Amino acid sequence: MAEAVRLPRGQAWFACCVLAAFALVSVAAGLVAWHKYQLLAGPLAPGPYVDNPLVEVDTYFRNLLGWRTGLLILALLQFSIWLANMRDVADVLWRQGQRRRRAWLVFGWVIPVAQLFVPKMFINDLWAASRPEPQRRRGHPLLTAWWLSVLVAANGYGDAFDELKKAVDASQARHALRQMMVGESLHICAAALSIVVVWQLVRRLERAAAMASAEVWPTGKARS
Repeated sequence: MAEAVRLPRGQAWFACCVLAAFALVSVAAGLVAWHKYQLLAGPLAPGPYVDNPLVEVDTYFRNLLGWRTGLLILALLQFSIWLANMRDVADVLWRQGQRRRRAWLVFGWVIPVAQLFVPKMFINDLWAASRPEPQRRRGHPLLTAWWLSVLVAANGYGDAFDELKKAVDASQARHALRQMMVGESLHICAAALSIVVVWQLVRRLERAAAMASAEVWPTGKARS
């Protein structure tokens, strides 16, 4: 039993490191967007194309957005792997409370309607499995705040970069940049709450696993 409920702390650390890197790149992208916003607010200094500050900012911006996209894909992949291993723990503690099959750990992120609720269902089931049996309840304000932040960050300002590329004057570009700065703030918030949720679940399930082991192994009995 003790072996069966060992938690994947290493995967949790890696997932959180990727999420933290994603948040840092989002911070950098937001700062670059703010810098370009400030440049467009004033008159542009004449000079050769290679010395144009907007060209340099655009280069940084494209590179950062490429890194952010790559880190987002890696974060989703690692989060799903971590979630699958946490499901192994929950199956030992409360198998009947896990409502979705494991295939939904993949399909839940890619099927349009399922994206809105299936990943949250897995997290809710893990949270309930971490509680003592008489107190098992799915859901918590932290989980609700986390999932809302993820949904808003994923769907709120996704077309801001396309609007920036289509902008024909400084006013339109500044409007798109404002949207991008808000969008990057939402990404940072979602990443930070994701890290909190990961470690809350790790600690709660760790306690639940220790209690389950104590029930199986009476006090004073040697473990083999």
